[in-house]
Amino acid sequence: MKKLITYSLGASLAFGVPLAVHAADSNNMNMGGNTNSTPSTRSTDTALADGVVRKVDQSSGMVTIEHGELKNVGMPPMTMAYKAKDATVLKQAKEGGKVKFRLENLNGTYTITSLKKQ
Repeated sequence: MKKLITYSLGASLAFGVPLAVHAADSNNMNMGGNTNSTPSTRSTDTALADGVVRKVDQSSGMVTIEHGELKNVGMPPMTMAYKAKDATVLKQAKEGGKVKFRLENLNGTYTITSLKKQ
């Protein structure tokens, strides 16, 4: 019985403590998830991007925008159609108009969450 307790205690110390320490340390690491923990990151994530509206499709709720790099979603410069979050975004978008907009990946769909005329 004494050997069993010794082995159990040894196994607990060998495996339990390092795992607990690792779990506590991993809570303080940035693993690419929420990057809003620092003020400098927060300001770039909330910045609006510049773009030019190329097409507005009211029936599908899509807006085609030509834009530069969108760092917050890791997208290079391109022209692409995106889903408008609501009718307000569609009303603000006019073909040929310069805009500032915010694009987010909502449930796997790139969605314009904010759009303002310039």
